[in-house]
Amino acid sequence: MKSKNEWMSSVYQPATQKFPERKYNFKNLSDMDPEPLYTSDDLQGWDAERDLGYPGEFPYTRGVQSSVYRGKLWTMRMFAGFGSAEQTNERFHALLRAGQTGLSTAFDLPTLMGYDSDHPFSKGEVGKCGVAVASLADMEILFQGIDPEKVTTSMTINSPANAIWAMYIANAQKQGKDLTRIGGTIQNDILKEFIAQKEFIYPPSPSVKLVIDTFEWGPRVVPKWNFISVSGYHIREAGATGVQELAFTLADGFHYVEKALERGLNIDEFAPRISFFWDIHNDFFEEIAKLRAARRIWARQMRDRYGAKNPKSWMLRTHSQTAGVSLPAQQPLNNIARVAIQALAAVLGGTQSLHTDSFDEALALPTEEAATIALRTQQIIAYETGVAGVIDPLAGSYYVEKLTDDIEAAAMGYIEQIRALGGVEAGIESGFFQLEMAEAAYRYQREVETKDRIIVGVNEFVQDAVEVPIQLIDPEVERVQEARLAQVRRERDPVRVEAALSALRDAAVTGANTMPAFLECAHAYATLGEQMDTLKKVYGEYVEPVLV
Repeated sequence: MKSKNEWMSSVYQPATQKFPERKYNFKNLSDMDPEPLYTSDDLQGWDAERDLGYPGEFPYTRGVQSSVYRGKLWTMRMFAGFGSAEQTNERFHALLRAGQTGLSTAFDLPTLMGYDSDHPFSKGEVGKCGVAVASLADMEILFQGIDPEKVTTSMTINSPANAIWAMYIANAQKQGKDLTRIGGTIQNDILKEFIAQKEFIYPPSPSVKLVIDTFEWGPRVVPKWNFISVSGYHIREAGATGVQELAFTLADGFHYVEKALERGLNIDEFAPRISFFWDIHNDFFEEIAKLRAARRIWARQMRDRYGAKNPKSWMLRTHSQTAGVSLPAQQPLNNIARVAIQALAAVLGGTQSLHTDSFDEALALPTEEAATIALRTQQIIAYETGVAGVIDPLAGSYYVEKLTDDIEAAAMGYIEQIRALGGVEAGIESGFFQLEMAEAAYRYQREVETKDRIIVGVNEFVQDAVEVPIQLIDPEVERVQEARLAQVRRERDPVRVEAALSALRDAAVTGANTMPAFLECAHAYATLGEQMDTLKKVYGEYVEPVLV
């Protein structure tokens, strides 16, 4: 058999004289330029035992579970949340009836920023991009009729994560539930807020301290809960490439590990509950290789650099979401096809949990019909395509294995660069992440504008606008929230509230673990804003430096 170089020179190059390569940008979204063909010649030095292995075994390239989807399908966890707690509770029940197997909660902007619904800064934003939660009273309504021992819940919350998690736990306690049996995830990844999403409250150092409080407290009290979901999703949505998303996210994860170790925590007690969250974009093979490389990097670093002994500490477990940033408002029904391809990539990449975006994401919060179509997309992949019947079916593909290696090498290059800068917090303060992402986003936008990268319906194959129904939020939601907050303040015990807030302040001042105080604040019906304001007096507020 001739070598690849021989075939390229004797067959491919003459063929391109007759039929030249079309004028097309073959580079993937991380600016890697694939070759026309891959063979075993591209895997010189590649070792199947070292680099691939078997599913459920180090380095977990092929998946963290041995049976993968033949044993249990991925969790179909659709992101939902809008308006009042009552409205989102109705949507939760509708999704569960439609076959969803886990809940994922979106909170509105005031909640994400730690403001009560009646704060002046909340005007016009209550319930708009998610559900409004300002006290335990909202949490009780939000999860009414949903058994936390039977349904796992993910909550996308970061700066106020400790307080919101405490409200969820307090609600479970009021129902008489066994905390050792409830499961779910709080995102709780404050570093990516400084890097990408900008929903921070306090400076980086005390913000990370609050995260490590959950690392210390969670395994002892709520052992089945994932107390962090280190999130690449928002980094990618802010303009990063796939390689940057992978590198920056893993660097964040390693930073949390290092801070937990500095506190004296046992790595094999907290590491098994760390989870990850990835964006799945349009470049099919890049996304598959990204997930495979992520598992391999995490496993090797956790075992060889940080000294974890428990194999569960080496396993990178992940939720994935199709790329909202890839779904244009133009010709929105085309997004159904995009989401299906992205979801298939997530499954072939071995995700444990998946959210599929709705086709109308660019226009408004999804309608119930659009959300159902997105869920049905996952169900069709699971039950009709056959891809869930074979574990890591692309393993051994010359291209996939080479791309996995290349992405791993590129990501590790970034990680070492971040370490040389002094770590993630130093990179945030210097503007390293922002500048890298800005350059990547600019390059991508220029490619779209010059048609060097075709987006169907946006810069090619354009047609007149298509009208689709959209979800509108009733302004009455704000009035309902203000009335509920007023009732909470009237009916709660003010002495208990003041004592709970004082305990929270004392924990922050002394450096003690804040979670017991947050839990008491929840039971006392202290509002989210009251709790966040209490910590502002200790930690201060963060103002992002201006980059020049």
